[in-house]
Amino acid sequence: MGRPREFDETDVLNAACDAFWSRGYEATSTRDLVKATGLTQPSLYNAFGDKRALFLRVLDHYLQQSLRERIARHEAAGTPGTAIAGFFAETVQRSLDDPGKRGCLMVNSVLEATPDDEELRDALAAEIVQIRDFFLRCVQAGQASGEIAQTVGAQEAAQHLLAVLLGLRVIARIRPERDWLVNAVAPALTLLGLLPGKTA
Repeated sequence: MGRPREFDETDVLNAACDAFWSRGYEATSTRDLVKATGLTQPSLYNAFGDKRALFLRVLDHYLQQSLRERIARHEAAGTPGTAIAGFFAETVQRSLDDPGKRGCLMVNSVLEATPDDEELRDALAAEIVQIRDFFLRCVQAGQASGEIAQTVGAQEAAQHLLAVLLGLRVIARIRPERDWLVNAVAPALTLLGLLPGKTA
């Protein structure tokens, strides 16, 4: 029988997440991870695998606790239009409230992923599709109910909203100012009739 683990897995993943999020995947060394988690290198890798495997676990943990949770909460809480608007409003506020200007770990990882890093690229691509599908479900339902303008097709609108979201998180790292972030989102919401303005 193996010895029971003497650490809390969630605490370790949170600590490793902070390290990767602050420095990026490539710049985060094993020494950084050992210091952040309080585990020895053998203990860390025995529990989670190598640095790549640990990062993928951390990314999944981060997405489950943040992005996926927010999507589920907004989609369940109101109408399709309020789900989209509320999701963006919360994203703007989270960007403004981040004292380290770290942005989004997922988006940072997209920018850092190299062409030969297929495992990471596939994981990130799958997550981005999930975000696009959230927008697509909302736009389709909102257009069917009349809440969302049919100015553009649902597929095009969903992909546009995704592009705005990714751009927003990049801008927030260098210009975390409310006017910059709100003005980046407003035209997309206006196009769908979710803010006052011309929609046709």
